[in-house]
Amino acid sequence: MNIQLKYLFMALLLGMAGNVNAQNDSPKTFAQTIAVPADNIRVSRRPPVGERLFVSETIEKKITEVKKLLKDAPYLAWMFENCFPNTLDTTVHYSLTDDGEDDTFVYTGDIHAMWLRDSGAQVWPYVQFAKNDEKIRRMVRGTILRQLRCICLDPYANAFNMGPTGSEWESDYTEMNPYLHERKYEIDSLCYPILNFH
Repeated sequence: MNIQLKYLFMALLLGMAGNVNAQNDSPKTFAQTIAVPADNIRVSRRPPVGERLFVSETIEKKITEVKKLLKDAPYLAWMFENCFPNTLDTTVHYSLTDDGEDDTFVYTGDIHAMWLRDSGAQVWPYVQFAKNDEKIRRMVRGTILRQLRCICLDPYANAFNMGPTGSEWESDYTEMNPYLHERKYEIDSLCYPILNFH
């Protein structure tokens, strides 16, 4: 697919996801959504640079490039600018292990735990940049290594803590341990690490 069309398509999907009128919950048409942008589209919803968890110059350049492609659709440009980097800004915790290996713990939304499926899906849009950006490559590699460590810890669990903190589910009638957030077997928990990073 043409690279420009790919990013336009992503922005369109993001725009369609937010096209409900908050006053009466009636859906707007897509044309209404992009033709009458919100008053606050010039206000970034991203955290300040110093508070972003993972910053990539490559991603910032891509945001600028896509916004130029969407100059006639300011609402979609605003949506892309705020949504495309959101995983990096707010959920990616990259570090090195004690033995110097890449380690990326990816929060899933507002829950401070890592689901194997969701973390794979959240990082997937950035894989295309890994070939030419070592920082992104190491972040993705860290995600894969963390997922594999989680699977080795418990192949039947679906969500893991960053450390041995326990969770509200630790009294479940199953073999919980403090590293597990939730132990519900989901076949896609094992499929996503293979699907996304093969």
